[in-house]
Amino acid sequence: MEKLTFFALSAPEKLDRIAAYLSERLTRELNRHRYGYVCIALEAMEQLLLACHCQSINLLVESFLGTLRLLLEADRPHLHILATGSFVKFANIEEDTPSYHRSYDFFVSRFSEMCHSDHEDPEMQIKIRVSGIRGLQGVVRKTVDDELQVNIWEPRHMEQIVPALLVNLEQGSSGSPAEQTEVCFRELLGRAAYGHINNAIRPVLMHLDSRSLWEGGGFAVRCFQIIMFSIQSQHSHLVIQQLLGHLDANSRSPASVRAGIVEVLSEAAVIEATGSVGPTVLEVFNTLLRQLRQSVDYQLTGYYDNARKHKTTSFHEKTLQDGVIKTIGSFANTLPVYQRSEVMLFIMGKIPVPGIYPALGSPNAGFEGSRMIQVMLLKSLLQVSERYDSSNLLTALPSSFLEPLLSFTLMDDPEIRLLVLSILTSLIDRRHNADRITAVSVTFDVSVLEQKEDTCSRQDNLFIRKHAQRLYRHVFLACKEESNGPSHYQALCSLLVVLSVELVSEEVLVDLIRLILALQELGVSNQESLSVLNRCSLHAVCAAVLHVLSQLGPPPPLRQHVTQVIESRQKGAPHLLPEGVLCDQPRIPNGDLMVDKDLLFVQSKICEALTGSSYSAQCERLNTPYTPQLTDEDRLSRKMSIADTISLQIAIDQESSADPQKPQTEQITFETLKNTIGKPLPFTCMSFSFASAFI
Repeated sequence: MEKLTFFALSAPEKLDRIAAYLSERLTRELNRHRYGYVCIALEAMEQLLLACHCQSINLLVESFLGTLRLLLEADRPHLHILATGSFVKFANIEEDTPSYHRSYDFFVSRFSEMCHSDHEDPEMQIKIRVSGIRGLQGVVRKTVDDELQVNIWEPRHMEQIVPALLVNLEQGSSGSPAEQTEVCFRELLGRAAYGHINNAIRPVLMHLDSRSLWEGGGFAVRCFQIIMFSIQSQHSHLVIQQLLGHLDANSRSPASVRAGIVEVLSEAAVIEATGSVGPTVLEVFNTLLRQLRQSVDYQLTGYYDNARKHKTTSFHEKTLQDGVIKTIGSFANTLPVYQRSEVMLFIMGKIPVPGIYPALGSPNAGFEGSRMIQVMLLKSLLQVSERYDSSNLLTALPSSFLEPLLSFTLMDDPEIRLLVLSILTSLIDRRHNADRITAVSVTFDVSVLEQKEDTCSRQDNLFIRKHAQRLYRHVFLACKEESNGPSHYQALCSLLVVLSVELVSEEVLVDLIRLILALQELGVSNQESLSVLNRCSLHAVCAAVLHVLSQLGPPPPLRQHVTQVIESRQKGAPHLLPEGVLCDQPRIPNGDLMVDKDLLFVQSKICEALTGSSYSAQCERLNTPYTPQLTDEDRLSRKMSIADTISLQIAIDQESSADPQKPQTEQITFETLKNTIGKPLPFTCMSFSFASAFI
């Protein structure tokens, strides 16, 4: 072998004759079944390949590859393994000279076939499959970086390579080729350029479809975890887009399949912390929200196709809906703060509002479908808001978002109201204190809360000036709902505590005390015909919130008064405390609720406690009982329709034509419309608006 190598290096023009002789000799010994000589001839060709790097090596390579084809076409598994080993050695050689006519199509096909081997001997089956995987790995290494070689990323090649790898990846037991497969799969994906990702992912989706591997989600999730960790991070959004497109394509598939795809989407979003959604952020959420709407239709009709041939169940559809909501949260978690604000506004715009946006409800679903969609979209909104972290409340709660959100606190559905309260709390709670308020209690110590050391910032003051009264009003109205349960009052208590901690100012604290005294009066007078349980819950909320407020900076006399009232209740009226009523087994009195004066918080004593301190300037406001501003209705229900705008223009035109002395009205622009809408309409305009609503 040394002499042969020296001769080949000395006379490279003889390489073609040497290769032809070795190939002929190997073929002859193969036909005679003299496999020992076959191995010797193959090893000689390998050593010549490793030693020679001259321009004439292409002649030797052609003979070498032709010999490997013969061995791979033989019916002896050990020859297949031998040929594969030689090919892998060849694949690791860096050639100095390009080749224009070499083809690896046969090797891709044959190695892929070996990966599917079902040899009767289990040990031999594993060896053949591992050899096939190593062979595919060699083909990838040999071709992926050489533009002159066959394009391994073409769909016809990927549709052979990827399923061959996935079949072995499924068999994750010890001794299986799964480990080698994963190495090869990662290397293949790691070398994929931008234009190749789709060709590599499409066969994965087809394989999971054909073998029903979405259901259960285990293998599909593992598969896409490998993909997301292997590809270059800037290409991650292409995988997300492929999955979203596949989810749309399977919108008429069983709920278990859709749920599997959604679970994979959720896991893929978690892996890629930034940039996974790509440029089409809202399209991602639009697709997921569309899946929610379709699922509601399927749940209500009982079928997941228009022909009503394939049945589905509420359990499967609810599982899918929970998965979609979780995925929305996962995606939102990958976005920067400003994009999360856009997403929240986008979701809010999709929520159907009966009487205002009735067309947004599905025609098949009706009122119940609209209600279900409202609940699920609010749950999605809660997922986004829980991960929202902003130092500026004006940014977190702009008017375009806060006003429609507050309007949902007035709805009859208790589940919707509870979700809205949770969303408000999570957005206002910038220091995550709500997690520390595990249970409403009158023994709560505010030292466990993370409090602001400085006073309100300029942005917070603007938020208070702009939105605080509207917020208080909706809290007051939410407390009056007859369908409230313990969870609603706990949520209201958390919201008020978070407000007092986040917006640390004397003005806010006094306003909250006024609101609490108004709620106490509501519980005493029972003007709204609330149940005894709800009235007790109102008193319990007042006690819990005042207990917290008294620890946030007011003078000690206020805390003494609050503590005195709480101690009186503990002795004679535990049903007026959260521990006695906001629990699984509330203790409420029989008959009507009677509350003695010494069990109530007294406005005059509170005002006296604040006198002589920095709160003295606010005492005059404290003497004025809180009443909700009736003119401060949620503006969503008063938004003018197109018909209203037309009627407004008609009214203005008629006014100008009726009085010729008046100058001609200027042309209506967006700004003039906006200013006009912000003011109360004159009677004539309102009458036209009323008429247009019936036209």
